[in-house]
Amino acid sequence: MGENGKPKFAMYWAAGCGGCEIGVLDIQEALLDVADFFEIVFWPVAIDVKYKDVEAFEDDYIDLCLFNGGIRSDENKHLAELLRAKSKTLVAFGSCAHEGCIPGLGNQYSKEGIMDYAFGESPSTENPENHRPQTHYTMPEGDVEIPAMLDVLTPLDAVVDVDYYIPGCPPQAPQILEVMQAIMSGAELPPKGSVIGAGTKTVCDECPRERKEKKIKEFKRPGTAQPEPEECLLDQGFICLGPATRSGCGGLCVKANSPCRGCYGAPPNVEDQGAKMLSALSSVIDSSDPEEIEKIIGSLDDPLGTFYRFSLAKSSLRRLAK
Repeated sequence: MGENGKPKFAMYWAAGCGGCEIGVLDIQEALLDVADFFEIVFWPVAIDVKYKDVEAFEDDYIDLCLFNGGIRSDENKHLAELLRAKSKTLVAFGSCAHEGCIPGLGNQYSKEGIMDYAFGESPSTENPENHRPQTHYTMPEGDVEIPAMLDVLTPLDAVVDVDYYIPGCPPQAPQILEVMQAIMSGAELPPKGSVIGAGTKTVCDECPRERKEKKIKEFKRPGTAQPEPEECLLDQGFICLGPATRSGCGGLCVKANSPCRGCYGAPPNVEDQGAKMLSALSSVIDSSDPEEIEKIIGSLDDPLGTFYRFSLAKSSLRRLAK
């Protein structure tokens, strides 16, 4: 507590799209209650506070810090370590901090390969002199410094100790509000390390669609065919990660006639979301012939990006070389 008696709140945006910041705004008028309950001491997109101000805080000065985004640069790593030291409760907020999310798909490639593509090989890049970002550069106005990119992206808990996880891309407003209200009311929180704002089953348990155990001969890409609104999407041949994804979102995507993409992460007691999904697919492929099975699997579009869209950085998969 500070001099005004209010708990201190902080939020930081690392390697991510910023959707988690918008997710907090989606609690709408309840945000006024949050702002009245907490004193916001660090939130770069909302208030002007410098890193040096945070460095001057005493350890454990911040009561609650929501950290969104993965760790992709030395700046992200520095802020993760700094906010861990200054925060009583540090929350990995959203899929990027939780499991790496979309930025984590870059771990398929080396840092050098990503730079080569972005600044040299991309069809949208015009860089005839082959310039590359420099972490330090001297200009007439003074020295310019930008963060250095790390070799791989990691989730927050690969760098610092995390108290809680709130999954989702972004976390849904009802879950955010539920967690905020629990903290504001002084209710007892779950054990450290818990995934909060989520369920303990799978998205399939929240899905109203009918499962008929239909066998499929080909996987369909969303947008190429219109799914039947009442029938299980996986039975129809659409890759739906419901069987391999933690419940808690309310099944919003499947209720909107769109396959689950897996943003709430693996269900409890499942270490690898993609491996779990591959196991689920083995039950719906209608063939025992190796060549036909290979053809059916070949109809999958971008298997790695499909099965590990949100969890590659936390999975058991690692690239073979730098």
